[in-house]
Amino acid sequence: MRTSPGTGPAAFAAVDLGATSGRVMLGLLHDGARVELVETGRFANGPIPVPTPDGADLHWDVLHLWRGILDGLREAGRVAAAHGASLAGIGVDSWAVDYGLLDARGALVASPRCYRDPAFLPVADEVYARVPAAELYAVNGLQHLPFTTAFQLVDDAARPAFEGAHDLLLIPDLITCWLTGVRVAEVTNASTTGLVDAATRTWAEPLIDRLGREFPGLAGLRGLLPDLVEAGTIIGPLSATAQKLTGLGAIPVVAVASHDTASAVVGTPLPPPTPVVEPVETTPTSNPTPVVEPVETTPQRDEPVASTGSTTAGGVVSTGSTTVGGVVSTGSTTAEASTGSTTGAAAYISSGTWSLVGLELDAPVLTEASREAGFTNELGLDGTVRYLHNVMGLWVFDECLREWARSGDAEDLDELLDAAAAEPGGLTVVDLDDPAFLAPGDMPRRFTAAAERAGQPVPATRPALTRAVLDSLAAAYARTIRAAAELAGVRITQVHVVGGGSQNALLCRLTADATGLPVVAGPVEAAALGNVLVQARAVGVLVDDPSSGSGAAGAPRGLGGLRDVVAASSDLVRYEPTH
Repeated sequence: MRTSPGTGPAAFAAVDLGATSGRVMLGLLHDGARVELVETGRFANGPIPVPTPDGADLHWDVLHLWRGILDGLREAGRVAAAHGASLAGIGVDSWAVDYGLLDARGALVASPRCYRDPAFLPVADEVYARVPAAELYAVNGLQHLPFTTAFQLVDDAARPAFEGAHDLLLIPDLITCWLTGVRVAEVTNASTTGLVDAATRTWAEPLIDRLGREFPGLAGLRGLLPDLVEAGTIIGPLSATAQKLTGLGAIPVVAVASHDTASAVVGTPLPPPTPVVEPVETTPTSNPTPVVEPVETTPQRDEPVASTGSTTAGGVVSTGSTTVGGVVSTGSTTAEASTGSTTGAAAYISSGTWSLVGLELDAPVLTEASREAGFTNELGLDGTVRYLHNVMGLWVFDECLREWARSGDAEDLDELLDAAAAEPGGLTVVDLDDPAFLAPGDMPRRFTAAAERAGQPVPATRPALTRAVLDSLAAAYARTIRAAAELAGVRITQVHVVGGGSQNALLCRLTADATGLPVVAGPVEAAALGNVLVQARAVGVLVDDPSSGSGAAGAPRGLGGLRDVVAASSDLVRYEPTH
């Protein structure tokens, strides 16, 4: 199915689940060129402590999420009808690594555990003692994170509930199963488990077998894992039960890029890579610095960017000598572009509870230098790789706000950020990757303690602490972008910030200054846009126009074409560095 001018919008429901909230967004695609998003459901989310004999485990209330999803889908159907449309697809994206276990009947064995559960922290060392970190990285390409699914499973396998497990489904796959009755694992999210081969995009069978030998509780792990599917696969129609629960018809459910960051990267208007004549030294140094490409004009800071076409958008071409490419290698500590040439590319920051900072490549970078630098290779749409590092993100700042609110003295966010902007910058910069910041709790106290340990000035006021947190975050972004450029052999020409953090003007300005690069902020709803556009392409709504010269008539639109729609649908703001 496809739309023609004047026939009304095509409508899609994007279920977007985050660690602090979930929502259902209706995407109205007008003339195949612009998406209008309408929120049809929003509900709170957060880990819930569940008492145990030894303390408390952290779990997700997935049934609460399910109720919010059903309500949001019903409303999406009503709103679509009010716009003269009917839903043409449904897609689900969520945070990564966490999962639900189903028994042989398909019933949930227990509520899914939360990746922030402190019980997971010591597991990684136990695994590394039996399967060295370098061996894991050579296969799955993932940075060390103590809550990766593989580590969670080692802890879970020792619990009675695991014995009754018949299937393991990551959160978006679990919701898709409840909508369709079909059990699959979408590959962009599955790649965060540590159980997928980053080079072949398949389950890493030898690694899974190895874990089963080292940890007998995981001997049957492979049997729990469903078939992998690529983003853009139509899983099936809403089941008869789901149709009754939502009041909708047999609407196709699409496996979108179901890791929310993967959808957000699809929804980021990255420009195409450009050839760079001068070679870049690609051996990582102890203090790498970004290379700033010339900008045609220097707009005023905070200047809106025109969102009317391919001059601000465009996909990364995945073939040819100018492609941004990584090296599939496990022996060398020097990373270089796979084509032997250097390209100019844009970095992205998907900024929310976590900030995922990186590049879009066409092959993983599996070098030892990459592992030591803490970079991960997560899979993306159309065979791409999201080469990135997980930075703690706005979690620390948000937890400060929550702590102040719990104390009965909540802050006005706009006033606090204005006051923080007036504070002197760069006085206190701490490492936000410190595990002390991982769990919820009294974050202002933890931050000041980290400043003391680092020998940094301790912020004495809330605006000063806010400025220090955001300075630390911008510094982390800059370090990560420099390292990514060195390891992948590319020059970074600009930075795109999407998600909730793109609305934080102070953070965007600090990021431009810290990186020395222009920052383009927006869209806020990148994940929902990416979700909708993958659905639209999957069901045949988004196809190439033969007059555009972008491909054969009727062919599914490429990643660059999807990003043209993103740019046309977004209000973007550009921040120039001040030095």
